Amino acid sequence: MMRKVKWGVIGSGGIAFRRTIPEGIINAGNAELISVYDINNRVNLKVAKEFNAKHAGTIKELLDEDINAVYIASPPYFHLDQVKECAGSKKHILCEKPLGLSMEETEEMIRICEKEDVFLGVGLMMRYVAQHQSALELIREGRLGKPVYARAQLSCWYPPIEGAWRQDPVTGGGGSLMDMGSHCIDLLEMFFGKIEKDSAVVTLYFGNGAIGTVDTYFCIPDNSSKNILELYGSGGSILAKGTIGQGAAGEMTAYLETRDSGYDASQGREGSDGISINPDPVNTYKSEIEDFSRAILENKSPSVNAGLGLRNIKVLSACYKSANSGKVVEID
Repeated sequence: MMRKVKWGVIGSGGIAFRRTIPEGIINAGNAELISVYDINNRVNLKVAKEFNAKHAGTIKELLDEDINAVYIASPPYFHLDQVKECAGSKKHILCEKPLGLSMEETEEMIRICEKEDVFLGVGLMMRYVAQHQSALELIREGRLGKPVYARAQLSCWYPPIEGAWRQDPVTGGGGSLMDMGSHCIDLLEMFFGKIEKDSAVVTLYFGNGAIGTVDTYFCIPDNSSKNILELYGSGGSILAKGTIGQGAAGEMTAYLETRDSGYDASQGREGSDGISINPDPVNTYKSEIEDFSRAILENKSPSVNAGLGLRNIKVLSACYKSANSGKVVEID
């Protein structure tokens, strides 16, 4: 029986080089890095040397290696063709978000992977943050009461740069909302369930009656955006700072009511300082790779699968449609 999943990487520069390879593939107990490919040959040679991997000159060369899975970290406008090529070679695929630039592209990816009988996962690694999982447990236990309102913020300083694919809707899909808002939307759906509609200011209306907002910008300095997460319900709130992002942890506090109470005309705010939520932090990139590798080894669907990727692009597509029309868009 295979003990470790052998990985190849497409798009070895960028996030793969900074985070996913060193923190994820290299450190994962059930994964092994075999080969890397990048359109920038100089960068790829550097990555291969740094992590003692084979340097592939083409994607075909990478796929011809003895690998089981491919991590795709290239710009989104390459994803469709690269997923097709990997699936055609019977390789399981973990693809960075967004899976495709549209619902049609994403659906095509899913069809081809199902046809070739390979797993397709999506890189929504912020689901693995230990504090997010703790908050989810509290919500599932009913401790937050009926969900009322949620907010997720993720911004950074990313001024206009010539050739920056994330800033071009054609290559990146739509700027900060597509790039960073995808994580925020996915997290809020994880906490509160499916979104039914959204509006041009990215106000989200959940099926359970709650409302949420997402704000993402490329024009706010890094240290000025605290990446806030706020979850409110009839039974209290869960407030966090810095848990949304590439780090392993931030600050999270739960303010939960211990008993039902009637109307208080004084609206007093006295009380405890809340419950600090500090589970042992996990590296999200390691968790992501280990989880996907485990799915391959156990032949079961990945927990962060293509269905979540399709759901994510469906909501994002509705956001852009709403922005263009100025109207609230229903989500099937």
